[in-house]
Amino acid sequence: MWEALQHAAWVTTLQTTGWLYGLVLVVHYLALFSCVGTIVLLDLRVLGVANRNKPLSPFAQHLRLSTWMGFGAAVVSGFLLFATKAEIYAEVTPFRVKLLIIGLAVMAALAVEWSVARWDRAPVVPVTARLLALLSIVLWLGAILAAVEIPALTGIG
Repeated sequence: MWEALQHAAWVTTLQTTGWLYGLVLVVHYLALFSCVGTIVLLDLRVLGVANRNKPLSPFAQHLRLSTWMGFGAAVVSGFLLFATKAEIYAEVTPFRVKLLIIGLAVMAALAVEWSVARWDRAPVVPVTARLLALLSIVLWLGAILAAVEIPALTGIG
């Protein structure tokens, strides 16, 4: 299955066209900055570190579009980058670990986003909310570190 994807004509074009591959890479990085950056901003607000003067719900609403547009662009561009070496990436443990961490980070981000309205009504942000926000930050940091280490650990990249 991965071999067929990696050898598809459109993937070969992406692999062999330097500017196109570079463009996808830039889009991927910008999408990650948008997605992870806005998630961490919301997490920091839940922790009471950032933008303490603004209520939680409007702040979350303000970030929502950038967060999920960035996430969508990161998924699409990430898939395109994966497709160029699908056979290799699919088999290496560090890549699988990265995907697992990203899945957990997305679940944590969704849990924060779905709970913001309830936490905003509370007189004080609950300790569980702060722990979830901290876990979200740690998971996103872990995903980034796992991604950066894939070439060093596997020789891919």
